[in-house]
Amino acid sequence: MQLRQAKPADVPAMHEVRLAVRENTLSDPNRITAANYADALNALGRTWVVETEGKVAAFASGYRTGSIWALFVHPDYQRRGYGKALHDTVVTWLWSLGHQRIWLSTAPGTRAEHFYVTQGWRHCGTVLGGDIRLELDNA
Repeated sequence: MQLRQAKPADVPAMHEVRLAVRENTLSDPNRITAANYADALNALGRTWVVETEGKVAAFASGYRTGSIWALFVHPDYQRRGYGKALHDTVVTWLWSLGHQRIWLSTAPGTRAEHFYVTQGWRHCGTVLGGDIRLELDNA
C-alpha cells in the first residue's frame, strides 16, 4: 500500500472508485465531474490516494473550509485499513490548517456512518437531501 497525494492523472481512477461503491452511491453518475475532482486536488483542498497492486484502491479529499468532501474505498479493497489511513491523513491536514471543528455528511445507516462514529465523530443533524451531518472536534 502506498498513500500519497493525488495527481491530476489519478482523476479517472478516483472516479472509478467512486462509481464502484455500494453505499452512498451517486443517483446521477454525471453529478460529479472531472472538474470537481480537479478542484479537490488543490484549488479547494487536497486529495490523497491509496495505491495498491498498481491501482488506485481508495481516495479521500478534504476542503480547506474544514470538511471532508470524499472518502471512498473500492469494494474489492475494503477492510484493509485504507479508509482509516486516509481518514487520519485528511483529519491531520485539516487540523494543521487551524480548524477546531470539522464536518462531513453521509447517508444515514451506512457503514460510512458507523466508521466515522467509531472514529469519534458525532451526529449534528441532517442536511438538505436527508444525509446526516457529522462533526469532529480537535481535542
